[in-house]
Amino acid sequence: MNTNTVKEKSKSTNMKTATKISGAEAIIHCLLAEGVDLIYGYPGGAIMPVYDELYKFQDKLTHILTRHEQGATHAAQGYARVSGRVGVAIATSGPGATNLVTGLADAQIDSTPLVCITGQVGSHLLGSDAFQETDIVGISTPVTKWNYQITKASEIPEIMAKAFYIAKSGRPGPVLVDITKDAQFETFDFSYEKCTGVRSYVPIPKPNINAITEAARLINEAKKPMIVFGQGVILGRAEAELKELVEKAGIPAAWTILGLSAMDTEHPLNVGMVGMHGNYGPNVLTNECDLLVAIGMRFDDRVTGNLETYAKQAKVIHFEIDPAEINKNVISEVAVLGNSKETLQLLLPMIKANKHEAWHNEFKKRYEIEYNEVIKNDIKPTKEGLTMGEVIEEINIASKNSAIIVTDVGQHQMIACRYAKFNQTKSNVTSGGLGTMGFALPAAIGAKQGAMEREVVAIIGDGGYQMTIQELGVIFQHKIPVKIVVLNNDHLGMVRQWQELFFEKRYASTVMVNPDFVKIAEGYHIEAKRISERKDLKATIQEMIASKEPYFLEVKVEKEDNVFPMIPTGASVSDIRLK
Repeated sequence: MNTNTVKEKSKSTNMKTATKISGAEAIIHCLLAEGVDLIYGYPGGAIMPVYDELYKFQDKLTHILTRHEQGATHAAQGYARVSGRVGVAIATSGPGATNLVTGLADAQIDSTPLVCITGQVGSHLLGSDAFQETDIVGISTPVTKWNYQITKASEIPEIMAKAFYIAKSGRPGPVLVDITKDAQFETFDFSYEKCTGVRSYVPIPKPNINAITEAARLINEAKKPMIVFGQGVILGRAEAELKELVEKAGIPAAWTILGLSAMDTEHPLNVGMVGMHGNYGPNVLTNECDLLVAIGMRFDDRVTGNLETYAKQAKVIHFEIDPAEINKNVISEVAVLGNSKETLQLLLPMIKANKHEAWHNEFKKRYEIEYNEVIKNDIKPTKEGLTMGEVIEEINIASKNSAIIVTDVGQHQMIACRYAKFNQTKSNVTSGGLGTMGFALPAAIGAKQGAMEREVVAIIGDGGYQMTIQELGVIFQHKIPVKIVVLNNDHLGMVRQWQELFFEKRYASTVMVNPDFVKIAEGYHIEAKRISERKDLKATIQEMIASKEPYFLEVKVEKEDNVFPMIPTGASVSDIRLK
Protein backbone atom coordinates (compact mmCIF):
# COMPACT_ATOMS: atom_id res chain seq x y z
CA MET A 1 0.00 0.00 0.00
CA ASN A 2 1.43 3.37 -1.04
CA THR A 3 0.74 5.85 1.75
CA ASN A 4 3.47 8.36 1.05
CA THR A 5 0.87 11.11 1.03
CA VAL A 6 -1.09 11.75 4.18
CA LYS A 7 -4.83 12.15 4.33
CA GLU A 8 -6.40 15.52 3.67
CA LYS A 9 -6.77 17.38 6.95
CA SER A 10 -9.84 16.17 8.80
CA LYS A 11 -12.93 18.36 8.59
CA SER A 12 -14.01 17.18 12.07
CA THR A 13 -14.97 19.88 14.54
CA ASN A 14 -15.76 19.81 18.23
CA MET A 15 -18.32 17.08 19.03
CA LYS A 16 -20.54 18.62 21.71
CA THR A 17 -23.44 16.18 21.27
CA ALA A 18 -23.06 13.16 23.55
CA THR A 19 -22.76 9.78 21.78
CA LYS A 20 -22.24 6.46 23.58
CA ILE A 21 -19.00 4.83 22.36
CA SER A 22 -16.04 2.88 23.73
CA GLY A 23 -12.95 4.53 25.17
CA ALA A 24 -10.89 3.17 22.27
CA GLU A 25 -13.21 4.76 19.70
CA ALA A 26 -13.19 7.95 21.74
CA ILE A 27 -9.42 8.17 21.31
CA ILE A 28 -9.87 8.13 17.53
CA HIS A 29 -12.56 10.82 17.63
CA CYS A 30 -10.34 12.98 19.85
CA LEU A 31 -7.49 12.69 17.33
CA LEU A 32 -9.79 13.58 14.46
CA ALA A 33 -11.21 16.55 16.36
CA GLU A 34 -7.64 17.84 16.81
CA GLY A 35 -7.03 17.63 13.06
CA VAL A 36 -4.71 14.63 13.26
CA ASP A 37 -4.44 12.66 10.01
CA LEU A 38 -1.12 10.83 10.51
CA ILE A 39 0.20 8.82 13.43
CA TYR A 40 3.22 6.59 13.98
CA GLY A 41 3.18 3.55 16.18
CA TYR A 42 3.55 -0.13 17.01
CA PRO A 43 0.68 -2.32 18.32
CA GLY A 44 0.62 -4.66 21.28
CA GLY A 45 -1.74 -6.24 23.76
CA ALA A 46 -2.50 -3.27 25.99
CA ILE A 47 -3.25 -0.89 23.12
CA MET A 48 -5.04 -3.41 20.88
CA PRO A 49 -8.54 -1.96 21.36
CA VAL A 50 -7.36 1.38 19.96
CA TYR A 51 -5.73 -0.36 17.00
CA ASP A 52 -8.98 -2.21 16.35
CA GLU A 53 -10.72 1.14 16.07
CA LEU A 54 -7.90 2.50 13.88
CA TYR A 55 -8.71 -0.28 11.44
CA LYS A 56 -12.21 1.16 11.06
CA PHE A 57 -10.97 4.70 10.42
CA GLN A 58 -8.33 4.05 7.76
CA ASP A 59 -10.05 6.50 5.42
CA LYS A 60 -9.45 9.33 7.89
CA LEU A 61 -6.24 8.38 9.73
CA THR A 62 -3.02 7.12 8.22
CA HIS A 63 -1.10 4.89 10.61
CA ILE A 64 2.57 4.26 9.86
CA LEU A 65 3.88 1.03 11.37
CA THR A 66 7.44 1.84 12.41
CA ARG A 67 9.86 -0.99 13.15
CA HIS A 68 10.61 0.24 16.67
CA GLU A 69 8.75 2.54 19.05
CA GLN A 70 11.75 4.89 19.22
CA GLY A 71 11.39 5.24 15.46
CA ALA A 72 7.77 6.28 15.98
CA THR A 73 8.72 9.16 18.26
CA HIS A 74 11.52 10.40 16.01
CA ALA A 75 9.26 10.20 12.95
CA ALA A 76 6.61 12.16 14.83
CA GLN A 77 9.31 14.71 15.75
CA GLY A 78 10.39 15.12 12.14
CA TYR A 79 6.77 15.55 11.09
CA ALA A 80 6.14 18.15 13.81
CA ARG A 81 9.31 20.12 13.13
CA VAL A 82 8.54 20.50 9.42
CA SER A 83 4.74 20.75 9.41
CA GLY A 84 4.36 22.91 12.51
CA ARG A 85 1.66 20.53 13.77
CA VAL A 86 1.60 18.16 16.74
CA GLY A 87 3.28 14.83 16.06
CA VAL A 88 1.48 11.73 17.37
CA ALA A 89 2.98 8.38 18.37
CA ILE A 90 1.28 5.35 19.89
CA ALA A 91 2.61 2.25 21.62
CA THR A 92 1.64 -0.56 23.95
CA SER A 93 2.52 -0.93 27.62
CA GLY A 94 5.78 -2.08 29.20
CA PRO A 95 8.67 -2.21 26.71
CA GLY A 96 6.56 -0.49 24.05
CA ALA A 97 6.10 2.48 26.33
CA THR A 98 9.67 2.57 27.61
CA ASN A 99 10.96 2.50 24.03
CA LEU A 100 9.33 5.91 23.59
CA VAL A 101 11.38 7.53 26.34
CA THR A 102 14.41 8.54 24.24
CA GLY A 103 12.15 10.32 21.75
CA LEU A 104 10.24 12.00 24.57
CA ALA A 105 13.48 13.25 26.11
CA ASP A 106 14.68 14.49 22.73
CA ALA A 107 11.41 16.32 22.09
CA GLN A 108 11.41 17.83 25.57
CA ILE A 109 14.82 19.44 25.31
CA ASP A 110 14.28 20.53 21.68
CA SER A 111 10.76 21.92 22.31
CA THR A 112 8.95 19.64 19.85
CA PRO A 113 5.17 19.19 20.24
CA LEU A 114 4.26 15.51 20.57
CA VAL A 115 1.32 13.60 21.97
CA CYS A 116 2.30 10.02 22.78
CA ILE A 117 -0.43 7.53 23.67
CA THR A 118 0.41 4.32 25.49
CA GLY A 119 -1.72 1.37 26.45
CA GLN A 120 -1.58 0.11 30.02
CA VAL A 121 -2.65 -3.04 31.86
CA GLY A 122 -6.13 -3.12 33.35
CA SER A 123 -6.66 -0.73 36.26
CA HIS A 124 -7.26 -3.66 38.65
CA LEU A 125 -3.72 -4.89 37.86
CA LEU A 126 -1.89 -1.60 38.40
CA GLY A 127 0.97 -2.02 40.84
CA SER A 128 0.92 -5.82 40.68
CA ASP A 129 3.88 -6.27 38.31
CA ALA A 130 1.49 -7.66 35.73
CA PHE A 131 2.76 -8.80 32.34
CA GLN A 132 4.17 -5.81 30.43
CA GLU A 133 3.33 -3.36 33.20
CA THR A 134 5.64 -0.40 33.81
CA ASP A 135 4.98 2.89 35.56
CA ILE A 136 5.39 4.90 32.38
CA VAL A 137 3.92 8.00 34.00
CA GLY A 138 6.60 7.91 36.67
CA ILE A 139 9.32 7.03 34.19
CA SER A 140 8.40 9.77 31.72
CA THR A 141 7.69 12.57 34.19
CA PRO A 142 11.20 14.12 33.92
CA VAL A 143 11.11 14.09 30.11
CA THR A 144 7.59 15.31 29.33
CA LYS A 145 5.88 18.66 29.54
CA TRP A 146 2.87 16.88 31.08
CA ASN A 147 1.58 13.34 31.44
CA TYR A 148 -1.50 11.58 32.75
CA GLN A 149 -2.85 8.07 33.32
CA ILE A 150 -6.48 7.47 32.31
CA THR A 151 -8.33 4.73 34.20
CA LYS A 152 -11.92 5.67 33.28
CA ALA A 153 -13.22 6.12 29.75
CA SER A 154 -15.09 9.27 30.78
CA GLU A 155 -11.74 11.01 31.36
CA ILE A 156 -10.61 10.60 27.74
CA PRO A 157 -12.12 13.70 26.07
CA GLU A 158 -10.91 16.19 28.67
CA ILE A 159 -7.44 14.68 29.01
CA MET A 160 -6.85 14.35 25.27
CA ALA A 161 -7.96 17.93 24.66
CA LYS A 162 -5.68 19.10 27.44
CA ALA A 163 -2.80 17.01 26.06
CA PHE A 164 -2.94 18.66 22.64
CA TYR A 165 -3.32 22.13 24.11
CA ILE A 166 -0.31 21.72 26.41
CA ALA A 167 1.85 20.08 23.74
CA LYS A 168 1.46 22.89 21.20
CA SER A 169 0.99 25.99 23.34
CA GLY A 170 3.69 28.33 24.60
CA ARG A 171 7.04 26.58 24.51
CA PRO A 172 6.01 23.31 22.83
CA GLY A 173 6.90 19.91 24.19
CA PRO A 174 5.92 16.25 24.49
CA VAL A 175 2.92 14.98 26.42
CA LEU A 176 2.22 11.34 27.30
CA VAL A 177 -1.24 9.90 27.93
CA ASP A 178 -1.35 6.39 29.40
CA ILE A 179 -4.68 4.54 29.09
CA THR A 180 -5.59 1.36 30.91
CA LYS A 181 -7.03 -1.44 28.82
CA ASP A 182 -10.35 -1.52 30.68
CA ALA A 183 -10.79 2.21 30.01
CA GLN A 184 -10.39 1.45 26.31
CA PHE A 185 -13.19 -1.14 26.42
CA GLU A 186 -15.52 0.84 28.71
CA THR A 187 -18.39 2.72 27.01
CA PHE A 188 -19.59 6.19 27.94
CA ASP A 189 -21.41 9.21 26.56
CA PHE A 190 -18.76 10.88 24.42
CA SER A 191 -18.62 14.58 23.62
CA TYR A 192 -15.54 16.63 22.81
CA GLU A 193 -14.52 20.22 23.19
CA LYS A 194 -11.06 21.56 22.46
CA CYS A 195 -9.08 22.92 25.38
CA THR A 196 -8.42 26.67 25.35
CA GLY A 197 -6.76 27.07 28.72
CA VAL A 198 -5.56 25.31 31.85
CA ARG A 199 -5.79 26.88 35.28
CA SER A 200 -2.40 28.11 36.59
CA TYR A 201 -0.73 27.40 33.22
CA VAL A 202 0.31 30.56 31.35
CA PRO A 203 1.83 29.39 28.05
CA ILE A 204 2.68 32.84 26.66
CA PRO A 205 3.74 35.58 29.09
CA LYS A 206 2.28 39.01 28.42
CA PRO A 207 4.96 41.29 26.94
CA ASN A 208 6.23 44.08 29.16
CA ILE A 209 6.30 47.24 27.07
CA ASN A 210 8.80 48.87 29.43
CA ALA A 211 11.26 46.03 28.88
CA ILE A 212 10.78 46.29 25.11
CA THR A 213 11.35 50.05 25.23
CA GLU A 214 14.56 49.53 27.19
CA ALA A 215 15.67 46.84 24.74
CA ALA A 216 15.11 49.26 21.85
CA ARG A 217 17.17 51.94 23.61
CA LEU A 218 20.09 49.56 24.11
CA ILE A 219 19.95 48.40 20.50
CA ASN A 220 19.83 51.96 19.18
CA GLU A 221 22.78 53.04 21.35
CA ALA A 222 24.99 49.98 20.75
CA LYS A 223 28.17 50.33 18.70
CA LYS A 224 28.92 46.62 18.37
CA PRO A 225 25.59 44.77 18.65
CA MET A 226 25.23 41.08 17.80
CA ILE A 227 22.14 38.87 17.51
CA VAL A 228 22.09 35.15 18.31
CA PHE A 229 18.83 33.53 17.27
CA GLY A 230 17.52 30.07 18.05
CA GLN A 231 14.58 27.81 17.33
CA GLY A 232 12.25 30.13 19.23
CA VAL A 233 12.16 32.26 16.09
CA ILE A 234 10.91 29.31 14.04
CA LEU A 235 8.47 28.09 16.69
CA GLY A 236 7.14 31.64 17.07
CA ARG A 237 6.92 32.07 13.28
CA ALA A 238 8.94 35.24 13.63
CA GLU A 239 11.27 34.78 10.66
CA ALA A 240 10.01 37.92 8.88
CA GLU A 241 10.35 40.01 12.03
CA LEU A 242 13.89 38.75 12.65
CA LYS A 243 14.89 39.65 9.11
CA GLU A 244 13.36 43.11 9.43
CA LEU A 245 15.19 43.74 12.70
CA VAL A 246 18.52 42.57 11.30
CA GLU A 247 18.19 44.68 8.17
CA LYS A 248 16.79 47.80 9.81
CA ALA A 249 19.32 47.89 12.64
CA GLY A 250 22.19 46.50 10.53
CA ILE A 251 23.08 43.93 13.19
CA PRO A 252 25.20 40.85 12.40
CA ALA A 253 23.15 37.76 13.26
CA ALA A 254 24.39 34.29 14.19
CA TRP A 255 22.42 31.14 14.89
CA THR A 256 22.31 28.09 17.10
CA ILE A 257 21.99 24.74 15.34
CA LEU A 258 18.23 24.66 15.97
CA GLY A 259 17.90 28.25 14.77
CA LEU A 260 19.49 27.35 11.44
CA SER A 261 17.17 28.11 8.47
CA ALA A 262 15.16 30.79 10.32
CA MET A 263 17.15 33.22 8.16
CA ASP A 264 18.49 32.65 4.65
CA THR A 265 22.03 31.32 5.04
CA GLU A 266 23.15 33.50 2.11
CA HIS A 267 21.87 36.74 3.69
CA PRO A 268 24.77 39.23 3.95
CA LEU A 269 24.09 39.86 7.66
CA ASN A 270 23.93 36.15 8.49
CA VAL A 271 27.38 35.58 10.02
CA GLY A 272 27.13 31.86 10.76
CA MET A 273 26.85 29.41 13.62
CA VAL A 274 27.86 29.86 17.25
CA GLY A 275 28.96 27.04 19.51
CA MET A 276 31.50 24.29 19.84
CA HIS A 277 31.94 23.76 16.09
CA GLY A 278 30.53 27.10 15.01
CA ASN A 279 32.12 29.77 12.89
CA TYR A 280 35.25 31.60 13.98
CA GLY A 281 33.88 35.15 13.70
CA PRO A 282 30.65 34.93 15.72
CA ASN A 283 32.30 32.86 18.43
CA VAL A 284 35.30 35.14 18.95
CA LEU A 285 33.29 38.34 18.56
CA THR A 286 30.77 37.22 21.15
CA ASN A 287 33.46 38.30 23.60
CA GLU A 288 33.94 41.65 21.85
CA CYS A 289 30.38 42.85 21.20
CA ASP A 290 28.93 45.52 23.49
CA LEU A 291 25.37 44.21 23.17
CA LEU A 292 24.25 40.60 22.77
CA VAL A 293 20.63 40.17 21.67
CA ALA A 294 19.49 36.58 22.23
CA ILE A 295 16.22 35.67 20.50
CA GLY A 296 14.53 32.34 21.17
CA MET A 297 17.63 30.54 22.42
CA ARG A 298 18.53 29.15 25.83
CA PHE A 299 22.31 29.70 26.22
CA ASP A 300 23.12 26.01 26.04
CA ASP A 301 26.59 24.99 27.25
CA ARG A 302 27.58 24.04 23.70
CA VAL A 303 26.93 27.68 22.72
CA THR A 304 28.46 29.49 25.68
CA GLY A 305 31.53 27.44 26.52
CA ASN A 306 32.93 28.66 29.84
CA LEU A 307 30.22 30.83 31.44
CA GLU A 308 32.85 32.63 33.51
CA THR A 309 34.19 34.25 30.34
CA TYR A 310 31.10 34.33 28.10
CA ALA A 311 30.22 37.83 26.83
CA LYS A 312 31.18 39.44 30.14
CA GLN A 313 31.83 42.79 28.42
CA ALA A 314 28.37 42.89 26.82
CA LYS A 315 24.93 43.87 27.98
CA VAL A 316 22.50 41.03 27.24
CA ILE A 317 18.93 41.30 26.01
CA HIS A 318 17.06 38.00 26.15
CA PHE A 319 13.85 37.53 24.13
CA GLU A 320 12.33 34.31 25.48
CA ILE A 321 8.93 32.64 25.89
CA ASP A 322 9.91 30.45 28.87
CA PRO A 323 10.54 32.39 32.12
CA ALA A 324 12.59 29.44 33.42
CA GLU A 325 15.31 30.21 30.85
CA ILE A 326 15.78 33.80 31.98
CA ASN A 327 19.02 34.22 33.99
CA LYS A 328 19.40 30.42 34.16
CA ASN A 329 22.83 30.42 32.53
CA VAL A 330 23.53 34.00 31.44
CA ILE A 331 22.37 37.07 33.37
CA SER A 332 20.33 39.48 31.25
CA GLU A 333 20.33 43.25 31.41
CA VAL A 334 16.83 43.17 29.93
CA ALA A 335 14.50 40.17 29.70
CA VAL A 336 11.67 40.38 27.16
CA LEU A 337 9.17 37.61 27.82
CA GLY A 338 6.63 36.51 25.25
CA ASN A 339 6.18 34.97 21.83
CA SER A 340 9.05 36.12 19.60
CA LYS A 341 6.76 37.27 16.80
CA GLU A 342 4.70 39.44 19.11
CA THR A 343 7.62 40.93 21.02
CA LEU A 344 9.64 41.69 17.88
CA GLN A 345 6.61 43.33 16.28
CA LEU A 346 6.36 45.61 19.32
CA LEU A 347 10.10 46.32 19.18
CA LEU A 348 10.49 47.12 15.49
CA PRO A 349 8.79 50.55 15.39
CA MET A 350 11.19 51.72 18.13
CA ILE A 351 14.35 50.70 16.25
CA LYS A 352 16.38 53.31 14.39
CA ALA A 353 17.93 52.50 11.02
CA ASN A 354 21.64 51.74 11.23
CA LYS A 355 24.39 49.90 9.33
CA HIS A 356 27.34 49.15 11.68
CA GLU A 357 29.56 48.62 8.65
CA ALA A 358 32.88 48.73 10.53
CA TRP A 359 31.60 46.20 13.04
CA HIS A 360 30.32 43.91 10.34
CA ASN A 361 33.69 44.07 8.64
CA GLU A 362 35.17 42.44 11.74
CA PHE A 363 33.07 39.36 10.99
CA LYS A 364 34.15 39.42 7.35
CA LYS A 365 37.83 39.53 8.32
CA ARG A 366 37.46 36.51 10.55
CA TYR A 367 35.48 34.65 7.91
CA GLU A 368 38.39 35.09 5.51
CA ILE A 369 40.72 33.60 8.11
CA GLU A 370 38.38 30.66 8.67
CA TYR A 371 37.85 30.18 4.93
CA ASN A 372 41.55 29.92 4.23
CA GLU A 373 42.33 27.77 7.28
CA VAL A 374 39.29 25.47 7.32
CA ILE A 375 36.40 25.99 4.92
CA LYS A 376 38.35 25.82 1.67
CA ASN A 377 39.88 22.50 2.68
CA ASP A 378 36.48 21.11 3.66
CA ILE A 379 34.41 22.01 0.61
CA LYS A 380 37.11 22.30 -2.08
CA PRO A 381 39.71 19.75 -0.99
CA THR A 382 42.81 18.94 -3.02
CA LYS A 383 43.69 15.76 -1.10
CA GLU A 384 42.77 12.37 -2.48
CA GLY A 385 40.09 11.30 0.02
CA LEU A 386 36.53 12.60 -0.02
CA THR A 387 35.48 15.02 2.75
CA MET A 388 32.08 15.35 4.39
CA GLY A 389 32.04 19.05 3.57
CA GLU A 390 32.29 18.58 -0.19
CA VAL A 391 29.39 16.10 -0.07
CA ILE A 392 27.20 18.71 1.66
CA GLU A 393 28.27 21.34 -0.86
CA GLU A 394 27.25 19.13 -3.78
CA ILE A 395 23.85 18.52 -2.15
CA ASN A 396 23.43 22.31 -1.84
CA ILE A 397 24.15 22.70 -5.53
CA ALA A 398 21.93 19.85 -6.69
CA SER A 399 19.00 20.91 -4.48
CA LYS A 400 19.48 24.66 -5.10
CA ASN A 401 19.61 25.24 -1.33
CA SER A 402 15.95 24.23 -1.02
CA ALA A 403 16.13 20.75 0.54
CA ILE A 404 15.18 19.82 4.08
CA ILE A 405 18.33 18.38 5.62
CA VAL A 406 17.82 15.90 8.46
CA THR A 407 20.96 15.00 10.39
CA ASP A 408 21.89 12.43 12.97
CA VAL A 409 24.52 13.16 15.65
CA GLY A 410 28.28 13.32 15.27
CA GLN A 411 30.84 14.80 12.90
CA HIS A 412 28.51 14.67 9.91
CA GLN A 413 25.93 16.66 11.92
CA MET A 414 28.36 19.47 12.66
CA ILE A 415 29.64 19.50 9.08
CA ALA A 416 26.08 19.59 7.72
CA CYS A 417 25.09 22.41 10.07
CA ARG A 418 28.19 24.35 9.08
CA TYR A 419 27.86 23.94 5.31
CA ALA A 420 24.24 23.22 4.41
CA LYS A 421 22.56 26.20 2.77
CA PHE A 422 18.89 27.04 3.17
CA ASN A 423 16.59 29.53 1.51
CA GLN A 424 13.45 28.72 3.50
CA THR A 425 12.54 28.08 7.10
CA LYS A 426 11.97 24.69 8.79
CA SER A 427 14.69 23.16 6.65
CA ASN A 428 17.11 21.92 9.31
CA VAL A 429 15.94 18.96 11.39
CA THR A 430 18.42 17.60 13.90
CA SER A 431 18.70 16.37 17.47
CA GLY A 432 20.12 19.35 19.33
CA GLY A 433 19.97 19.20 23.10
CA LEU A 434 19.87 15.44 23.66
CA GLY A 435 22.18 14.50 20.79
CA THR A 436 20.37 11.28 19.91
CA MET A 437 22.18 8.90 17.59
CA GLY A 438 19.61 7.09 15.48
CA PHE A 439 17.43 10.20 15.16
CA ALA A 440 17.88 10.98 11.47
CA LEU A 441 16.43 8.06 9.53
CA PRO A 442 12.99 7.97 11.21
CA ALA A 443 12.93 11.78 11.54
CA ALA A 444 13.51 12.07 7.79
CA ILE A 445 10.48 9.84 7.21
CA GLY A 446 8.35 12.17 9.32
CA ALA A 447 9.84 15.28 7.74
CA LYS A 448 8.99 14.03 4.25
CA GLN A 449 5.44 13.20 5.26
CA GLY A 450 5.13 16.65 6.80
CA ALA A 451 6.19 18.32 3.54
CA MET A 452 5.69 15.95 0.63
CA GLU A 453 6.35 18.73 -1.88
CA ARG A 454 9.91 19.25 -0.62
CA GLU A 455 13.12 17.28 -1.08
CA VAL A 456 14.25 15.59 2.14
CA VAL A 457 17.84 14.41 2.50
CA ALA A 458 18.99 12.49 5.58
CA ILE A 459 22.69 12.91 6.36
CA ILE A 460 23.82 10.11 8.68
CA GLY A 461 27.05 8.62 10.01
CA ASP A 462 27.74 4.91 9.83
CA GLY A 463 27.33 4.62 13.61
CA GLY A 464 23.99 6.35 14.10
CA TYR A 465 22.58 4.79 10.96
CA GLN A 466 22.78 1.31 12.45
CA MET A 467 20.84 2.34 15.56
CA THR A 468 17.58 2.71 13.62
CA ILE A 469 18.44 1.06 10.28
CA GLN A 470 15.33 -1.11 10.56
CA GLU A 471 13.20 1.92 9.65
CA LEU A 472 14.21 1.29 6.04
CA GLY A 473 11.25 -1.08 6.23
CA VAL A 474 8.91 1.90 6.61
CA ILE A 475 10.41 3.60 3.56
CA PHE A 476 10.01 0.39 1.55
CA GLN A 477 6.49 -0.45 2.70
CA HIS A 478 5.07 3.04 2.25
CA LYS A 479 7.30 4.10 -0.68
CA ILE A 480 8.38 7.30 1.03
CA PRO A 481 10.85 9.09 -1.31
CA VAL A 482 13.47 10.01 1.26
CA LYS A 483 17.09 10.42 0.13
CA ILE A 484 19.58 8.82 2.54
CA VAL A 485 23.27 9.71 2.52
CA VAL A 486 25.54 7.75 4.84
CA LEU A 487 28.93 9.41 5.29
CA ASN A 488 30.97 6.33 6.15
CA ASN A 489 34.38 6.75 7.78
CA ASP A 490 34.28 3.33 9.49
CA HIS A 491 34.50 5.05 12.88
CA LEU A 492 32.41 6.66 15.56
CA GLY A 493 33.89 9.84 14.16
CA MET A 494 33.22 12.44 16.83
CA VAL A 495 34.32 10.17 19.66
CA ARG A 496 37.41 9.27 17.65
CA GLN A 497 38.17 12.98 17.17
CA TRP A 498 38.04 13.56 20.91
CA GLN A 499 40.24 10.52 21.51
CA GLU A 500 42.77 11.92 19.05
CA LEU A 501 42.78 15.42 20.53
CA PHE A 502 42.31 14.77 24.24
CA PHE A 503 43.08 11.09 24.93
CA GLU A 504 46.45 10.69 23.21
CA LYS A 505 44.98 8.74 20.27
CA ARG A 506 43.76 5.85 22.37
CA TYR A 507 40.98 4.78 20.02
CA ALA A 508 38.92 2.75 22.45
CA SER A 509 35.88 1.10 20.84
CA THR A 510 35.48 3.63 18.03
CA VAL A 511 36.45 1.52 15.00
CA MET A 512 33.35 0.28 13.19
CA VAL A 513 33.36 -3.00 11.24
CA ASN A 514 30.36 -2.23 9.04
CA PRO A 515 28.10 -4.43 6.93
CA ASP A 516 27.46 -3.87 3.24
CA PHE A 517 25.04 -0.94 3.49
CA VAL A 518 24.22 -1.05 -0.21
CA LYS A 519 23.11 -4.68 -0.04
CA ILE A 520 20.97 -3.92 3.01
CA ALA A 521 19.23 -1.07 1.16
CA GLU A 522 18.75 -3.28 -1.87
CA GLY A 523 17.22 -5.89 0.43
CA TYR A 524 14.52 -3.31 1.13
CA HIS A 525 14.17 -2.69 -2.64
CA ILE A 526 15.64 0.80 -2.35
CA GLU A 527 17.90 2.05 -5.15
CA ALA A 528 21.41 2.15 -3.70
CA LYS A 529 24.91 3.21 -4.70
CA ARG A 530 28.32 3.53 -3.12
CA ILE A 531 31.02 6.00 -4.17
CA SER A 532 34.55 6.55 -2.93
CA GLU A 533 36.08 8.77 -5.60
CA ARG A 534 35.62 12.49 -6.25
CA LYS A 535 35.00 11.98 -9.96
CA ASP A 536 31.72 10.19 -9.16
CA LEU A 537 30.40 12.58 -6.51
CA LYS A 538 28.61 15.34 -8.47
CA ALA A 539 26.83 13.14 -10.98
CA THR A 540 25.67 10.64 -8.35
CA ILE A 541 24.26 13.33 -6.08
CA GLN A 542 22.48 14.94 -9.01
CA GLU A 543 21.02 11.55 -9.89
CA MET A 544 19.89 11.06 -6.29
CA ILE A 545 18.20 14.47 -6.05
CA ALA A 546 16.51 14.00 -9.43
CA SER A 547 15.06 10.63 -8.41
CA LYS A 548 11.37 10.49 -7.48
CA GLU A 549 11.88 7.30 -5.47
CA PRO A 550 13.69 6.46 -2.20
CA TYR A 551 17.45 6.49 -2.75
CA PHE A 552 20.38 5.34 -0.63
CA LEU A 553 23.90 6.66 -1.17
CA GLU A 554 26.94 5.56 0.79
CA VAL A 555 29.92 7.91 0.51
CA LYS A 556 33.23 6.58 1.75
CA VAL A 557 34.97 9.55 3.36
CA GLU A 558 38.35 9.98 5.02
CA LYS A 559 38.67 8.07 8.29
CA GLU A 560 40.64 10.61 10.28
CA ASP A 561 39.15 13.91 9.19
CA ASN A 562 38.33 16.25 12.10
CA VAL A 563 35.69 18.95 12.44
CA PHE A 564 37.13 22.40 12.97
CA PRO A 565 36.85 25.06 14.29
CA MET A 566 36.40 23.59 17.76
CA ILE A 567 35.97 24.99 21.23
CA PRO A 568 37.19 22.38 23.73
CA THR A 569 34.76 21.57 26.53
CA GLY A 570 34.95 24.16 29.29
CA ALA A 571 37.05 26.60 27.22
CA SER A 572 36.11 30.17 26.41
CA VAL A 573 34.47 30.91 23.06
CA SER A 574 37.52 33.10 22.41
CA ASP A 575 39.77 30.03 22.61
CA ILE A 576 38.37 28.48 19.46
CA ARG A 577 40.79 26.21 17.58
CA LEU A 578 41.10 26.34 13.81
CA LYS A 579 43.19 23.18 13.64
